[in-house]
Amino acid sequence: MLIKQVSVFLENSAGRLQSVLEVIKEENINIVSLSLADSSDYGVLRMIVADAERAKDALKKAGISAHLTDVMAIKLPHTVGSLQNVVKTISNAGISIEYMYALSTKDANACIVIKPADKEAAIEAVKNLDLDFVTNEEVKAF
Repeated sequence: MLIKQVSVFLENSAGRLQSVLEVIKEENINIVSLSLADSSDYGVLRMIVADAERAKDALKKAGISAHLTDVMAIKLPHTVGSLQNVVKTISNAGISIEYMYALSTKDANACIVIKPADKEAAIEAVKNLDLDFVTNEEVKAF
């Protein structure tokens, strides 16, 4: 129900993002999805990649701060209100969402990555919606 996300803290300077992407490319690891948020001094790059553990190790070897985080990745039908229904279900369970972003997959569903404050409770709440979760094995196949 949870997949691994690689999180990287970057200085907000020219070339830092490129250096991270170069390491991932040199390791021949596919980036399935990413999100980049910034402030005036630094940014947080969050990535779903085909081999999270290897990506983290390669980044650390290159002197880049990286760590793994467990996140939920949920498959959603392309229908009006499907995302709102998931967010409402998590919210009604009293769980806050720390962040979320879209995930690209090979199937016809839309997918969303969610980092809830309480992962296990969020999984239990969403299970009642009869939606599928993206697995680490599926991410590796992208």
